[in-house]
Amino acid sequence: MSNPMQSHIDSWLKNNTFHHSQFRDLRALVEAKEKQNLSISLCIPTLNEEATIGKEVVIFRSELMMRYPLLDEIAVIDSGSVDNTLDVARSFGADTYLASDILPSVEARKGKGENLWKAIYQLSGDIIVYIDADIKNIHPRFVYGLVAPLIFRDEIQYVKAFYDRPLASSHGVRPSGGGRVTEILIRPLFSLFFPELTAIIQPLSGEYAVRRGVLEEIPFPIGYGVETSHLLDVYTRWGMSAFGQTDLDQRVHRNQPTRSLGRMAFGILQTFLNRAQKLDIVPALPDTSSILRQFQVHDEVFESVEHEIVEEERPPMNTIPEYQEQQKERRGSAAPGE
Repeated sequence: MSNPMQSHIDSWLKNNTFHHSQFRDLRALVEAKEKQNLSISLCIPTLNEEATIGKEVVIFRSELMMRYPLLDEIAVIDSGSVDNTLDVARSFGADTYLASDILPSVEARKGKGENLWKAIYQLSGDIIVYIDADIKNIHPRFVYGLVAPLIFRDEIQYVKAFYDRPLASSHGVRPSGGGRVTEILIRPLFSLFFPELTAIIQPLSGEYAVRRGVLEEIPFPIGYGVETSHLLDVYTRWGMSAFGQTDLDQRVHRNQPTRSLGRMAFGILQTFLNRAQKLDIVPALPDTSSILRQFQVHDEVFESVEHEIVEEERPPMNTIPEYQEQQKERRGSAAPGE
Protein backbone atom coordinates (compact mmCIF):
# COMPACT_ATOMS: atom_id res chain seq x y z
CA MET A 1 0.00 0.00 0.00
CA SER A 2 1.37 3.40 -0.97
CA ASN A 3 2.34 5.85 1.74
CA PRO A 4 1.06 9.36 0.85
CA MET A 5 3.49 11.06 3.25
CA GLN A 6 6.48 9.21 1.81
CA SER A 7 5.35 10.04 -1.72
CA HIS A 8 5.05 13.71 -0.78
CA ILE A 9 8.51 13.70 0.82
CA ASP A 10 10.02 11.94 -2.19
CA SER A 11 8.48 14.52 -4.52
CA TRP A 12 9.81 17.40 -2.43
CA LEU A 13 13.28 15.86 -2.28
CA LYS A 14 13.33 15.49 -6.06
CA ASN A 15 12.20 19.05 -6.77
CA ASN A 16 13.71 21.07 -3.92
CA THR A 17 17.07 19.41 -3.27
CA PHE A 18 20.07 20.74 -5.17
CA HIS A 19 23.80 20.19 -5.50
CA HIS A 20 26.13 23.15 -5.48
CA SER A 21 27.65 22.05 -8.81
CA GLN A 22 24.37 22.97 -10.52
CA PHE A 23 25.24 26.63 -9.86
CA ARG A 24 28.94 26.72 -10.67
CA ASP A 25 28.38 29.14 -13.57
CA LEU A 26 28.76 32.25 -11.43
CA ARG A 27 28.50 34.64 -14.37
CA ALA A 28 25.03 33.32 -15.14
CA LEU A 29 24.11 33.52 -11.47
CA VAL A 30 25.22 37.15 -11.22
CA GLU A 31 23.34 38.02 -14.42
CA ALA A 32 20.14 36.48 -13.04
CA LYS A 33 20.60 38.34 -9.76
CA GLU A 34 21.13 41.68 -11.50
CA LYS A 35 18.20 41.11 -13.84
CA GLN A 36 15.94 40.80 -10.79
CA ASN A 37 17.61 43.80 -9.11
CA LEU A 38 18.35 41.72 -6.02
CA SER A 39 20.87 42.59 -3.34
CA ILE A 40 22.56 39.91 -1.23
CA SER A 41 24.18 40.30 2.18
CA LEU A 42 26.44 37.81 3.92
CA CYS A 43 26.36 37.65 7.71
CA ILE A 44 29.01 35.74 9.64
CA PRO A 45 28.12 35.55 13.36
CA THR A 46 31.22 35.25 15.54
CA LEU A 47 32.55 34.69 19.01
CA ASN A 48 36.32 34.19 19.31
CA GLU A 49 36.93 32.93 15.76
CA GLU A 50 40.25 34.60 14.94
CA ALA A 51 41.72 31.31 13.62
CA THR A 52 39.23 30.90 10.77
CA ILE A 53 37.47 34.22 10.15
CA GLY A 54 40.27 35.72 8.03
CA LYS A 55 40.23 32.92 5.48
CA GLU A 56 36.44 33.08 5.16
CA VAL A 57 36.43 36.83 4.54
CA VAL A 58 39.30 36.61 2.03
CA ILE A 59 37.67 33.87 -0.02
CA PHE A 60 34.18 35.35 -0.06
CA ARG A 61 35.38 38.88 -0.77
CA SER A 62 37.86 37.95 -3.52
CA GLU A 63 35.63 35.42 -5.29
CA LEU A 64 32.10 36.66 -4.67
CA MET A 65 32.56 40.43 -4.54
CA MET A 66 35.65 41.30 -6.58
CA ARG A 67 35.69 38.54 -9.20
CA TYR A 68 31.97 37.83 -9.41
CA PRO A 69 29.76 40.54 -7.83
CA LEU A 70 27.30 38.15 -6.22
CA LEU A 71 27.55 39.63 -2.71
CA ASP A 72 26.82 43.27 -2.00
CA GLU A 73 28.14 43.26 1.55
CA ILE A 74 30.03 40.99 3.93
CA ALA A 75 29.46 41.64 7.61
CA VAL A 76 30.76 40.05 10.79
CA ILE A 77 28.39 40.45 13.73
CA ASP A 78 30.15 39.61 16.95
CA SER A 79 28.96 38.58 20.39
CA GLY A 80 31.88 40.20 22.21
CA SER A 81 35.01 38.30 21.25
CA VAL A 82 38.01 38.65 23.53
CA ASP A 83 40.46 37.57 20.84
CA ASN A 84 41.32 39.34 17.57
CA THR A 85 38.28 38.20 15.58
CA LEU A 86 37.06 41.69 14.72
CA ASP A 87 40.51 43.08 13.91
CA VAL A 88 41.28 40.18 11.60
CA ALA A 89 37.91 40.38 9.84
CA ARG A 90 38.19 44.14 9.42
CA SER A 91 41.74 43.93 8.08
CA PHE A 92 40.58 41.65 5.28
CA GLY A 93 37.70 43.89 4.24
CA ALA A 94 34.62 42.80 6.16
CA ASP A 95 32.26 45.25 7.82
CA THR A 96 32.36 44.50 11.53
CA TYR A 97 29.77 45.13 14.23
CA LEU A 98 29.22 44.32 17.85
CA ALA A 99 25.74 42.90 18.28
CA SER A 100 25.35 44.97 21.45
CA ASP A 101 25.80 48.19 19.41
CA ILE A 102 22.96 47.36 17.01
CA LEU A 103 19.48 48.50 18.09
CA PRO A 104 20.71 49.92 21.41
CA SER A 105 17.12 50.67 22.42
CA VAL A 106 16.58 46.95 23.12
CA GLU A 107 18.42 45.40 26.05
CA ALA A 108 21.46 43.51 24.80
CA ARG A 109 21.50 39.72 24.90
CA LYS A 110 24.23 37.25 24.04
CA GLY A 111 23.74 34.34 21.70
CA LYS A 112 24.07 33.34 18.08
CA GLY A 113 20.37 33.92 17.47
CA GLU A 114 20.76 37.48 18.72
CA ASN A 115 23.44 38.13 16.11
CA LEU A 116 21.32 36.64 13.33
CA TRP A 117 18.30 38.70 14.34
CA LYS A 118 20.23 41.97 14.51
CA ALA A 119 21.68 41.28 11.08
CA ILE A 120 18.21 41.85 9.64
CA TYR A 121 18.34 45.43 10.92
CA GLN A 122 22.00 46.10 10.15
CA LEU A 123 22.26 44.60 6.67
CA SER A 124 20.44 45.83 3.59
CA GLY A 125 20.15 42.77 1.35
CA ASP A 126 16.94 41.41 -0.12
CA ILE A 127 18.50 38.04 0.67
CA ILE A 128 20.62 37.36 3.75
CA VAL A 129 22.91 34.36 3.80
CA TYR A 130 24.27 33.17 7.15
CA ILE A 131 27.56 31.26 7.32
CA ASP A 132 29.20 29.99 10.51
CA ALA A 133 32.71 31.24 11.20
CA ASP A 134 34.42 27.97 12.13
CA ILE A 135 34.50 26.22 8.73
CA LYS A 136 37.98 24.88 7.99
CA ASN A 137 37.32 23.96 4.34
CA ILE A 138 35.59 27.18 3.38
CA HIS A 139 34.77 27.61 -0.32
CA PRO A 140 32.56 29.99 -2.36
CA ARG A 141 30.01 27.16 -2.78
CA PHE A 142 28.92 27.77 0.82
CA VAL A 143 27.36 30.99 -0.44
CA TYR A 144 26.45 30.49 -4.09
CA GLY A 145 24.99 27.04 -3.45
CA LEU A 146 22.51 28.56 -1.01
CA VAL A 147 21.51 31.79 -2.73
CA ALA A 148 21.12 30.29 -6.22
CA PRO A 149 17.79 28.50 -5.55
CA LEU A 150 16.37 31.80 -4.27
CA ILE A 151 17.51 33.57 -7.42
CA PHE A 152 16.20 30.94 -9.84
CA ARG A 153 13.03 29.84 -8.02
CA ASP A 154 10.65 32.59 -6.88
CA GLU A 155 8.58 30.28 -4.70
CA ILE A 156 11.54 29.17 -2.57
CA GLN A 157 12.03 31.35 0.50
CA TYR A 158 14.52 29.53 2.74
CA VAL A 159 17.46 27.36 1.67
CA LYS A 160 19.34 25.12 4.09
CA ALA A 161 22.77 23.58 3.61
CA PHE A 162 23.55 19.93 4.11
CA TYR A 163 26.84 18.09 3.89
CA ASP A 164 28.92 15.26 5.20
CA ARG A 165 30.43 16.39 8.48
CA PRO A 166 33.78 14.70 9.03
CA LEU A 167 35.33 15.61 12.33
CA ALA A 168 38.77 17.17 12.46
CA SER A 169 40.97 15.27 14.91
CA SER A 170 44.63 14.84 15.79
CA HIS A 171 44.69 11.86 13.40
CA GLY A 172 43.41 13.84 10.44
CA VAL A 173 39.87 13.84 9.06
CA ARG A 174 37.57 10.98 9.93
CA PRO A 175 35.29 9.83 7.10
CA SER A 176 32.01 10.37 8.93
CA GLY A 177 30.49 11.78 12.07
CA GLY A 178 28.75 14.88 13.34
CA GLY A 179 25.07 15.75 13.41
CA ARG A 180 24.58 14.05 16.76
CA VAL A 181 21.91 16.39 18.11
CA THR A 182 20.05 16.12 14.81
CA GLU A 183 19.93 12.32 14.84
CA ILE A 184 19.32 11.88 18.57
CA LEU A 185 16.85 14.74 19.19
CA ILE A 186 15.58 16.68 16.19
CA ARG A 187 14.93 13.87 13.74
CA PRO A 188 12.93 11.84 16.31
CA LEU A 189 10.89 14.92 17.27
CA PHE A 190 10.18 15.84 13.66
CA SER A 191 9.27 12.23 12.88
CA LEU A 192 6.72 12.24 15.67
CA PHE A 193 5.15 15.67 15.17
CA PHE A 194 6.23 17.14 11.80
CA PRO A 195 7.05 14.19 9.53
CA GLU A 196 7.35 16.34 6.39
CA LEU A 197 10.24 18.22 8.00
CA THR A 198 12.27 15.00 8.16
CA ALA A 199 13.03 15.71 4.49
CA ILE A 200 15.38 18.46 5.70
CA ILE A 201 18.63 16.53 5.81
CA GLN A 202 20.59 18.86 8.12
CA PRO A 203 17.99 20.85 10.09
CA LEU A 204 20.59 22.30 12.45
CA SER A 205 23.10 23.39 9.84
CA GLY A 206 24.37 26.89 10.50
CA GLU A 207 24.43 27.81 6.82
CA TYR A 208 21.27 29.05 5.14
CA ALA A 209 19.98 31.81 2.87
CA VAL A 210 16.62 33.49 3.38
CA ARG A 211 14.55 36.23 1.81
CA ARG A 212 14.26 39.33 3.96
CA GLY A 213 10.46 39.20 3.76
CA VAL A 214 10.52 35.89 5.64
CA LEU A 215 13.22 36.78 8.17
CA GLU A 216 11.48 39.95 9.28
CA GLU A 217 8.22 38.10 10.03
CA ILE A 218 9.47 35.33 12.32
CA PRO A 219 10.69 35.45 15.93
CA PHE A 220 14.29 34.53 16.81
CA PRO A 221 15.33 32.59 19.90
CA ILE A 222 18.62 34.16 20.95
CA GLY A 223 20.32 30.85 21.68
CA TYR A 224 20.49 27.24 20.57
CA GLY A 225 16.90 26.96 19.36
CA VAL A 226 17.07 29.47 16.51
CA GLU A 227 17.47 26.99 13.62
CA THR A 228 14.72 24.72 14.94
CA SER A 229 12.31 27.60 15.45
CA HIS A 230 12.97 28.86 11.92
CA LEU A 231 12.03 25.53 10.38
CA LEU A 232 8.87 25.20 12.44
CA ASP A 233 7.75 28.79 11.86
CA VAL A 234 8.42 28.80 8.12
CA TYR A 235 6.80 25.38 7.71
CA THR A 236 3.63 26.23 9.61
CA ARG A 237 3.25 29.57 7.80
CA TRP A 238 4.44 28.86 4.24
CA GLY A 239 4.64 25.06 3.96
CA MET A 240 7.32 22.75 2.57
CA SER A 241 7.26 24.44 -0.84
CA ALA A 242 9.03 27.43 0.74
CA PHE A 243 12.11 25.33 1.54
CA GLY A 244 15.05 24.27 -0.54
CA GLN A 245 18.25 22.51 0.47
CA THR A 246 21.66 22.30 -1.17
CA ASP A 247 24.30 19.61 -0.89
CA LEU A 248 27.63 21.34 -0.20
CA ASP A 249 29.52 18.03 -0.13
CA GLN A 250 31.57 18.40 3.03
CA ARG A 251 32.03 20.71 5.99
CA VAL A 252 35.08 20.37 8.21
CA HIS A 253 34.71 21.97 11.62
CA ARG A 254 35.76 21.56 15.21
CA ASN A 255 34.04 18.88 17.22
CA GLN A 256 32.00 19.80 20.28
CA PRO A 257 32.12 17.66 23.44
CA THR A 258 29.05 15.71 24.43
CA ARG A 259 28.39 17.93 27.44
CA SER A 260 28.15 20.98 25.19
CA LEU A 261 25.75 19.13 22.94
CA GLY A 262 23.63 18.34 26.00
CA ARG A 263 23.28 22.05 26.69
CA MET A 264 22.40 22.64 23.06
CA ALA A 265 19.76 19.91 23.14
CA PHE A 266 18.24 21.35 26.31
CA GLY A 267 17.78 24.77 24.69
CA ILE A 268 16.43 23.28 21.46
CA LEU A 269 13.92 21.16 23.37
CA GLN A 270 12.64 24.26 25.17
CA THR A 271 12.05 25.95 21.81
CA PHE A 272 10.37 22.89 20.33
CA LEU A 273 7.96 22.47 23.25
CA ASN A 274 7.15 26.18 23.16
CA ARG A 275 6.22 25.95 19.48
CA ALA A 276 4.29 22.70 19.94
CA GLN A 277 2.14 24.31 22.64
CA LYS A 278 1.44 27.42 20.57
CA LEU A 279 0.33 25.20 17.69
CA ASP A 280 -1.91 23.12 20.01
CA ILE A 281 -0.01 19.99 19.04
CA VAL A 282 0.59 19.11 22.69
CA PRO A 283 -1.56 20.07 25.68
CA ALA A 284 -0.49 22.81 28.04
CA LEU A 285 2.58 21.69 29.90
CA PRO A 286 3.36 22.46 33.54
CA ASP A 287 6.02 25.00 34.35
CA THR A 288 9.37 23.48 33.49
CA SER A 289 12.80 23.98 34.98
CA SER A 290 15.42 26.06 33.18
CA ILE A 291 18.24 24.24 34.98
CA LEU A 292 20.20 21.51 33.21
CA ARG A 293 22.14 19.37 35.64
CA GLN A 294 25.29 17.60 34.49
CA PHE A 295 27.98 15.76 36.45
CA GLN A 296 31.73 15.71 36.66
CA VAL A 297 34.11 13.67 38.82
CA HIS A 298 36.64 15.47 40.99
CA ASP A 299 38.91 13.44 43.28
CA GLU A 300 36.58 10.46 42.82
CA VAL A 301 33.62 12.53 43.99
CA PHE A 302 30.69 13.15 41.66
CA GLU A 303 29.95 16.85 41.51
CA SER A 304 26.75 18.33 40.15
CA VAL A 305 27.17 21.19 37.67
CA GLU A 306 24.08 23.29 36.99
CA HIS A 307 23.51 25.34 33.86
CA GLU A 308 20.63 27.78 33.59
CA ILE A 309 19.49 27.84 29.97
CA VAL A 310 16.56 30.02 29.03
CA GLU A 311 15.59 30.26 25.38
CA GLU A 312 14.51 33.88 25.27
CA GLU A 313 13.11 35.09 21.97
CA ARG A 314 13.29 38.28 20.00
CA PRO A 315 9.99 39.28 18.36
CA PRO A 316 9.67 39.52 14.58
CA MET A 317 11.88 42.33 13.37
CA ASN A 318 9.00 44.01 11.52
CA THR A 319 7.41 44.74 14.91
CA ILE A 320 10.38 46.87 16.03
CA PRO A 321 9.65 50.61 15.57
CA GLU A 322 13.23 51.44 14.54
CA TYR A 323 13.10 48.80 11.83
CA GLN A 324 9.75 50.02 10.57
CA GLU A 325 11.15 53.53 10.26
CA GLN A 326 14.34 52.29 8.62
CA GLN A 327 12.42 50.37 5.98
CA LYS A 328 10.22 53.40 5.23
CA GLU A 329 13.35 55.48 4.68
CA ARG A 330 14.92 52.84 2.44
CA ARG A 331 11.80 52.52 0.33
CA GLY A 332 11.62 56.29 0.07
CA SER A 333 15.24 56.64 -1.03
CA ALA A 334 14.82 53.85 -3.59
CA ALA A 335 11.67 55.27 -5.19
CA PRO A 336 13.28 57.99 -7.39
CA GLY A 337 15.51 55.51 -9.16
CA GLU A 338 12.88 52.91 -9.87
